[in-house]
Amino acid sequence: MGNLIKVLTRDIDHNAAHFFLDFENAQPTESEKEIYNQVNVVLKDAEGILEDLQSYRGAGHEIREHLEREQALAKQFAEILHFTLRFDELKMTNPAIQNDFSYYRRTLSRMRINNVPAEGENEVNNELANRMSLFYAEATPMLKTLSDATTKFVSENKNLPIENTTDCLSTMASVCRVMLETPEYRSRFTNEETVSFCLRVMVGVIILYDHVHPVGAFAKTSKIDMKGCIKVLKDQPPNSVEGLLNALRYTTKHLNDETTSKQIKSMLQ
Repeated sequence: MGNLIKVLTRDIDHNAAHFFLDFENAQPTESEKEIYNQVNVVLKDAEGILEDLQSYRGAGHEIREHLEREQALAKQFAEILHFTLRFDELKMTNPAIQNDFSYYRRTLSRMRINNVPAEGENEVNNELANRMSLFYAEATPMLKTLSDATTKFVSENKNLPIENTTDCLSTMASVCRVMLETPEYRSRFTNEETVSFCLRVMVGVIILYDHVHPVGAFAKTSKIDMKGCIKVLKDQPPNSVEGLLNALRYTTKHLNDETTSKQIKSMLQ
């Protein structure tokens, strides 16, 4: 073992490397056993990990099948995303909500100091008031809540490949983009509001993907066609999508990474 270390650290001449290292039958000596056993505990899992990795073929096909077959559940997921984006759009354009709540808290505080009784059923307790203040202090509070919940789900369910989540999100983004840019599909919308709905869902899954995926939605290896998605947004009337473009600009995680192409950054300027 000592000679091997010297070879690896180049402390002896090249001729000293001429000895046989028995990779097939070597057994630990007494002096090696403690470290050998520690390493062996880790290596016992190694073969299974490699087999799982080698046999994994991705879940893209199954995800597409589920989205197509279980459309009602896919629609509910889309409804959650639509609500999230719409809530944050309205919150950002209505500062009176936050201002009025701050005024309410100050008034309630003065009433307590002066021992003026409040209407019990309508009073917000301190804990809830603090949580509401923190929630509304976020630029996009509902989107942050959804992103945090998705990230937490991925981190707490390590037995599920992260690709199960990111592939679902990227597939949903692709489905929305294709429906919006394909006249045959778009003509099947019976309500013009469905276009806005589809745009919000597309942006929502992009943002979630960007928060959950290790390298995000804007990298070259991303499974989301970001240029195509941004083009679809920019093909709409400007006043109808500015909030969604701002969501991509300011609530994504990896847009300003060095790995993001200059073209994508330029498209979002």
